[in-house]
Amino acid sequence: MAGRAHVEAHFTATETVRDIVIGMSDGLTVPFALAAGLSGVVRNLHVIIVGGLAEIAAGSIAMGLGGYLAARTDAEHYAAERRREAREVEEKPEAETEEVRAVLAGFGVRTATARMVAEEIRLDRQAWIEFMMRFELGLEAPDPRRALRSALVIAASYVAGGLVPLLPYMAAPRAGLALKISVGVTLLALLVFGYVKARVSGAQALRGAVQTALVGGAAAAAAFSIARLISA
Repeated sequence: MAGRAHVEAHFTATETVRDIVIGMSDGLTVPFALAAGLSGVVRNLHVIIVGGLAEIAAGSIAMGLGGYLAARTDAEHYAAERRREAREVEEKPEAETEEVRAVLAGFGVRTATARMVAEEIRLDRQAWIEFMMRFELGLEAPDPRRALRSALVIAASYVAGGLVPLLPYMAAPRAGLALKISVGVTLLALLVFGYVKARVSGAQALRGAVQTALVGGAAAAAAFSIARLISA
């Protein structure tokens, strides 16, 4: 009887999920805190909405740019380390071969086997460099499209998250009522977001939901209290 193919299901979109988490978490909390703070000192809905939209625009651009620069920095770091590793393989092959043996020994490979594998690896220069990058330095080759994609995902997630606490101010007739609705809607969104984030990352879902909601609620409460204190 033919054996069934062994298929393992692994989650491979960790970088995209990380970008969504970065953008969404800040998008839900910062505009929420700003709108709550403005509600403590002004009753003009137009001012709160314009201020919130301006913050969402500025925040999404800043967060997206930050994600782009971070991804570019990772790519440049990888390229620099790869050039250095290629130079060392060329100039100090014996020392680099010994490093391969040491890496294999760290995985419990016996000395004789490690020596044989190291000799095989050094026959292919590119594979040798790749081995050292991955197992000595712990670096994976970055996706060349990562920087732009990261910027767009973070910026879009920030906008999506930021509109949640601001929409009640666009629909409610009074700032006080809008604040109450915004608090309820945003805390619910934070709970759902925290729950989903925890499930995706493998953490305890309920704890993740509560922690995320508490952080967002604390930020809004602090902004509201400071604004009231300053205007008093």
